[in-house]
Amino acid sequence: EEKIRETIEDIGFEASLIENERTNQACRIRINGMTCTSCSSTVERALESVNGVERAHVALAIEEAEIHYDPSLVSSEKLLEAIENAGFEAILISTRTGEDVSKISLKIDGEFTDESITIIERSLQAIHGVQKVEINPGNDKISVLYNPDVTGPRNFIRVIESTVFAGHIKATIFTEGGVGRDSQNQGEIKQYYKSFLWSLVFTAPVFLTAMVFMYIPGVKNMLMFKVVNMLNVGEIIRWVLATPVQFFIGWRFYIGSYKALRRGSANMDVLVALGTNAAYFYSLYTVLRAATSPDFMGVDFFETSAMLISFIILGKYLEVLARGKTSEAIAKLMNLAPETAMLLNLDNEGHVTGEEEIDGRLIQKNDIIKIIPGAKVASDGYVIWGQSHVNESMITGEARPVAKRKGDTVIGGTLNENGVLHVKVTRVGSESALAQIVGLVESAQLAKAPVQKLADQISKFFVPLVIFVSLSTWLAWFIAGKLHWYPESWIPSSMVSFELALQFGISVMVIACPCALGLATPTAVMVGTGVGASQGVLIKGGLALERAHKVTCIVFDKTGTLTMGRPVVVKTKILNSMVIGDFYEIVAATEVNSEHPLAKAIVEYAKIFKDEQENRAWPEARDFVSITGKGVKATVRGIKVMVGNKKLMCDHGVSIPDDAQELLAEAEEMAQTGILVSINGELAGFVAVSDPLKPIAREAISILKSMKIVSIMVTGDNWGTANSIAREVGIDSVFAEAKPKQKAEKVKELQAMGHVVAMVGDGINDSPALVAADVGMAIGAGTDIAIEAADIVLMKSNLEDVITAIDLSRKTFSRIRLNYVWALGYNLMGIPIAAGVLFPYTRFRLPPWIAGAAMAASSVSVVCCSLLLKNYKRPKKLDNLEIREIQVERV
Repeated sequence: EEKIRETIEDIGFEASLIENERTNQACRIRINGMTCTSCSSTVERALESVNGVERAHVALAIEEAEIHYDPSLVSSEKLLEAIENAGFEAILISTRTGEDVSKISLKIDGEFTDESITIIERSLQAIHGVQKVEINPGNDKISVLYNPDVTGPRNFIRVIESTVFAGHIKATIFTEGGVGRDSQNQGEIKQYYKSFLWSLVFTAPVFLTAMVFMYIPGVKNMLMFKVVNMLNVGEIIRWVLATPVQFFIGWRFYIGSYKALRRGSANMDVLVALGTNAAYFYSLYTVLRAATSPDFMGVDFFETSAMLISFIILGKYLEVLARGKTSEAIAKLMNLAPETAMLLNLDNEGHVTGEEEIDGRLIQKNDIIKIIPGAKVASDGYVIWGQSHVNESMITGEARPVAKRKGDTVIGGTLNENGVLHVKVTRVGSESALAQIVGLVESAQLAKAPVQKLADQISKFFVPLVIFVSLSTWLAWFIAGKLHWYPESWIPSSMVSFELALQFGISVMVIACPCALGLATPTAVMVGTGVGASQGVLIKGGLALERAHKVTCIVFDKTGTLTMGRPVVVKTKILNSMVIGDFYEIVAATEVNSEHPLAKAIVEYAKIFKDEQENRAWPEARDFVSITGKGVKATVRGIKVMVGNKKLMCDHGVSIPDDAQELLAEAEEMAQTGILVSINGELAGFVAVSDPLKPIAREAISILKSMKIVSIMVTGDNWGTANSIAREVGIDSVFAEAKPKQKAEKVKELQAMGHVVAMVGDGINDSPALVAADVGMAIGAGTDIAIEAADIVLMKSNLEDVITAIDLSRKTFSRIRLNYVWALGYNLMGIPIAAGVLFPYTRFRLPPWIAGAAMAASSVSVVCCSLLLKNYKRPKKLDNLEIREIQVERV
């Protein structure tokens, strides 16, 4: 930095280093041990309190956090430490650095010393393109920050394995976080399943001795046999069997409660621990009293504590099982990338000299890879040899295979169908389209919808309130029993008033479920964004979903959004005796020197008239001049040629006959651009170029009208073309000749009128409007800047996906509402019933173990309700659309 500053000052300018301008980093961390919204909120607060953390999102449903931070102030290790200090286990999954920098971790195996590690570090730092090397000998991991345009992981492995004691050290790619999300989920499922089976082994006999065998005469007498004073065999059996359930299988609830109380909060574990402890230790009290007293008559509740824990673990098992299915979309996307790739070795002249199979993660930029029929494309790139059809449905949602030949781009993870392709790699790792889609979906699942704030607010006081209500319930029933406010006939024969009050209190404590509230929004968002991704609609999180379902007005850009974005020649009229092939040869020879889109369309069309065997270039154009806003002129084979608009012809004294005037007027009415061609000062021909409408543009606008959504077109084109396009598609409101800033102002004007505005665009000039709109939708074939600025990305570039995005957001949000109605309704109804509100009138009471089962069922039902979104079908109106072919009239 100092050298750069001195160089600037040497040429006469002042320069100073701005220390505080640093690129922020982001990392993803898996968090184990979160049970409800209270836990995720606690972790979020702990992370945001760390100096250097810009923002943190914690998702309970996928048990992950995404943290954006300043690496000069805090490291990822400090973030892991902050999470662990809050009482949770933290595992680093990945880190993201600046846009032009990639990071990879390598695991080294073999015999090595501190000296050899130092040599490896220096050797890696010497590689051109490597920016930083971090070595952690503790777990044999090397992290390398590098420029992927210059070098890659294959080079690092080669250097490591050849630097020290060749053959004694091996390097492989290290997966941060150890196991993937799917493996983690499977491990959790197995853990809960095993715990439930063991709890069932102990709980079933407890339940049978307390609820069933007591009604079988012979067995009852055996169970009621007194061992010591009033202590009978049945109580001893229940005590012995309930103890391991309480303290070994239920140990997780004690750990969770301790961690929650240590950080000054309360969660579901606290409720479960309090409820089961109350039942267990009261039962233990009755057992000890019975053993020491010759006349004590009491009833134990060992079956209550044991069955409570068993049902809650069963509920958690079912919840984790169902929750794993909500992230299937990401798992499917990640599995698209092939594990191996066929790397081609080329000589200096570009001839293939050999091939080798390598790990797909070792592909580097500019590699040449071979894709055989039936194989997946290993990485993003472009075809340099061969032709085939590639199925891109898994990425874009487009059902029909796409033809690929030399020069065409291919996407990693797509399926090659019938030909062999040689592909030059252009994007690898986190830059690849597949990685970016996965990143978008993962970020969407982490981002909270505003409606989630409701659950977060409730969770802050929910558990303390439930504990208060539970104690109040016990106290009210206990006092009412002592003061004989209700008849003694209400008390079951096997209980006293204290025990009846205790059961009501425990039922209240265990029926309340903060988990259902916490899962209501994120599970629906996860499934909704996953379904969207499978249909080629990438929704960037809960905020975009929540806003999209409220959209009342959509602003469309014209070029590339309503139209194809690729101008084509639709009409040709020769005004002299020239042959059309000779005419286009001269015109193309002139236009090939221009970069204008209309010129490119004419040159492309002119190729039709060249012989198939004719590969020669166009004739040479001399004295070429491009006249901005008018056209071009040049001399071809001694002929003076001008190609441009009416103004160009008039400026050079070329007379325009009436029939040519009519052709120009007709073209403008049909939203076409009329181009005149003069040869040696006389008008020789007319060419109409048009950017055709997308096949179902008219039908899409019609469906949006039926959904009570207003459509408006905003374009930089002239009013004549804009009005013509608007009439053709059925848009009533048009705003033409708009600059990028004016597009954004129009969006704000509509918002001021009370509309919730969505903007659909594809170009850099649409980015300000995409950001200004409540919901920005970018056409997938558009620019990276537009896609970055948008909230929703339409991968297929089809207008029908605008309808799919809005419909899916409406369906997802209605599911979120249903989840909240269920979660809140369950607690609002369940707690009073558990407290005994119905008991005076119906003698109906909810035993604690049934209350626990109901609590477990509530979480499972919310997750299953969200999973029903996986059956989403796009509106039937879209399936009935007849896709019109683009009509191109060529005369």
